[in-house]
Amino acid sequence: MTKKNAFYAQSGGVTAVINSSACGVIETARKHADKIGTVYAGRNGIIGALTEELIDTRQETDATIAALRSTPSGAFGSCRFKLKSLEQNQREYERLIEVFKAHNIGYFFYNGGGDSADTCYKVSQLSEKMGFPVQAIHVPKTVDNDLPITDNCPGFGSVAKYIAVSTLEASYDVRSMAATSTKIFVIEVMGRHAGWIAAAGALVEDYGIPVVTLFPEIEFDQDKFLASVDEKVKEHGYCTIVVSEGCHWPDGKFLAEQGTRDSFGHAQLGGAAPVVANLIKDALGYKYHWAVADYLQRAARHLASASDVEQAYALGKAAVEKALEGKNSIMPTVVRDSSSPYKWHIGEAPLSEVANVEKMMPMDFITEDGFGITDKCKEYLYPLIKGESYPTYDDNGMPEYVTLKNAIVDKKLPPFEL
Repeated sequence: MTKKNAFYAQSGGVTAVINSSACGVIETARKHADKIGTVYAGRNGIIGALTEELIDTRQETDATIAALRSTPSGAFGSCRFKLKSLEQNQREYERLIEVFKAHNIGYFFYNGGGDSADTCYKVSQLSEKMGFPVQAIHVPKTVDNDLPITDNCPGFGSVAKYIAVSTLEASYDVRSMAATSTKIFVIEVMGRHAGWIAAAGALVEDYGIPVVTLFPEIEFDQDKFLASVDEKVKEHGYCTIVVSEGCHWPDGKFLAEQGTRDSFGHAQLGGAAPVVANLIKDALGYKYHWAVADYLQRAARHLASASDVEQAYALGKAAVEKALEGKNSIMPTVVRDSSSPYKWHIGEAPLSEVANVEKMMPMDFITEDGFGITDKCKEYLYPLIKGESYPTYDDNGMPEYVTLKNAIVDKKLPPFEL
């Protein structure tokens, strides 16, 4: 029987460690060249499969692929493109199978969040019906840390480390200036429905910083919030606020909602920090500075968590190994054995239980007043941000990140309109 090729794609917002998962997939596949032929990658994610823009990773040296482990963002290009249901748009799914069949692709490794888990699940179902079985394995990735079953998601540990450190450093700045200048610093972090990243900012409490945290899981109570901020400023002379972009009013409207939507149909967010800062200024009169971490938080490979890099690679590696074991329609997971010392191992979850399921912060991770995190939450978070995995730096003082050739193979099928 002829050995099958593999297809790998990156999906959604990228992270500081998604390329570490790509490295894990490709290096492991190369070690099993007797069972897996070429590893193709999709240019700009799943769109690359639909348009038959397949990158030949054989054109990259072993050293270049190894360098992906310390390179941020998506080396092959990602996309926000959600395939509709099979009933709504079967032609896209059938096109995927046609491309896989044309290029003898029997392994599909999709590196992303909840939406890509759903796509992966549907591909595994349809491929059987179309008579060309494809082993579809989802490789978890999301800074939001909101995939179910897995203890945590690659990408989260690094963004949590960046936010915790950046919040601490900025808070020191505010503290030093508070007597005669700024008394309020507001930092806005990602997290549409889940407050995991905001929780990481709240860790600065353990370092003597007065902090108020706004989670998507807790409805925004303006009066209660202002009273808490005012109390901390009067006691400490200053206050830091960490606000999740998904923080919302009691009627469900986001503080940061812009009235526009992204390609997944999600409300486009960005701007909770100035809203919160101006509320404080108008009600309490305190001078403020605010910042939106935005791309900085998810691209900061220079401050990546060592455990995050290790787990991202391990999950990419496990995806290939589980496919070779004959597994299909699953996602490798991180299973925590203990928090102190931090120990974990690789497990797996069926995609039927992962697709379109969002994991929120447990309420026992949030303090009763709704503005802080509990010791249980801290016990969960600290192991994920421990350790540093610095990139190497060149003679100019810049990190040595790699850019791939991304050579496209010849197309075999007619063009396809998205």
